[in-house]
Amino acid sequence: MNAGRLSIACILFVLALPLVAQRNKTTLQKEKQQNLDKIKETEKILDQTAQQKKSSLGELSAITQRIRQQEALILSVQSEIELMNLDIGENNEILKALQVDLARLKEEYGAMVFSAQKTSGGVSKLMFLFSASTFDQLAMRLKYMEQYSTARKEQAVVIKRVQEQLAEQVLIVEGKKDDKNKLLEEELKEKNNLDGLKKKQNTIVKSLEKEEKRLKQDLDETRKAVAKLDKLINDIIREEMERAAREAAAAAAAAKAKNKSSKETPKASPEAVSLSNSFEENKNKFPWPAAGFISQKFGRQNHPVLKGIVLQNDGINIQTAQNEKVKAVFNGEVRAVAFFPTIGSTILISHGEYFTVYTGLKDVLVKKGQKVTTNQEIGRLLVNSDGISELRFQIRKNALALDPQAWLKD
Repeated sequence: MNAGRLSIACILFVLALPLVAQRNKTTLQKEKQQNLDKIKETEKILDQTAQQKKSSLGELSAITQRIRQQEALILSVQSEIELMNLDIGENNEILKALQVDLARLKEEYGAMVFSAQKTSGGVSKLMFLFSASTFDQLAMRLKYMEQYSTARKEQAVVIKRVQEQLAEQVLIVEGKKDDKNKLLEEELKEKNNLDGLKKKQNTIVKSLEKEEKRLKQDLDETRKAVAKLDKLINDIIREEMERAAREAAAAAAAAKAKNKSSKETPKASPEAVSLSNSFEENKNKFPWPAAGFISQKFGRQNHPVLKGIVLQNDGINIQTAQNEKVKAVFNGEVRAVAFFPTIGSTILISHGEYFTVYTGLKDVLVKKGQKVTTNQEIGRLLVNSDGISELRFQIRKNALALDPQAWLKD
């Protein structure tokens, strides 16, 4: 009897395990929904670029991003299937344990009935009681019969409870198998979608390879515009550094005049130091300056179509839906607004010794010297002749270019 109750306790403990699996399932479903949301956003960008008659690098970037997202979605579905397999395995183990437990309980119950019959030897209960030689023996026999009757009733209740749990567990396992089959169908569908995307990507690449001359000409014009932009940025930053140095030197000279024994070296203003420190503390927490995906990463990388050509990027490119809003990623002050043919308008914002640069705008909503705050809209992106909206975004610590991806929220 004790063994049966212990087994039931173990089963009830195992039944609690799906709660842990449910938490993992919730995480996976959340991850899958995030992938679906990203896919929806990229599909919008892809549809806009695909409306152009000719293939473009923007369309290639969008389709490449969709492939990455599709692969991530398939991984999410596969992870759900693996978790479902574990669930089914655990539930099958519970089912087997319940079946074994039920068989043992029934065996114990049968043994109790047989023992009761054997003890009474086929004699009626009254004869068994009144055949006692003493009153104490009569009382003991009566107590024994009551306890045995109670034990049999409890055993019957336990058997019924296990039978109900067994029936419920059978339904759970069948439901899990149905869910798994749906996930397998979903996986097959998404894999077919991935194959279609890769075929489309290959078609675009082949089409662009035929336009090598145009691509090289566009690249040359963009490089010239970017070189002018870099010169402007470097000149402004140098001027800012020189201005900050002059102000720090003046402050140090004033302090020395008050205290001739002072040997302090020039320091940046407390406001600039505070802003720089705050900027650093928010690394990996900045909002994205525009909604979209990274179409070109920081640093050196091969051109997606032109063989042997390496691109150098001092920031990241974020491809967006057309006419997307551009927002400041942190509190600061606008230090420059400039326009460059081919790549559009640029806004440079200072944050102490840090600077952020936003290029590719058609509309500028701020002016030089204006204070801006985090998430404040500062402009809107232009749409180029290929129907592409793309923000060139940089973060610099004085003249040093940093990888913006390391500073933005995941």
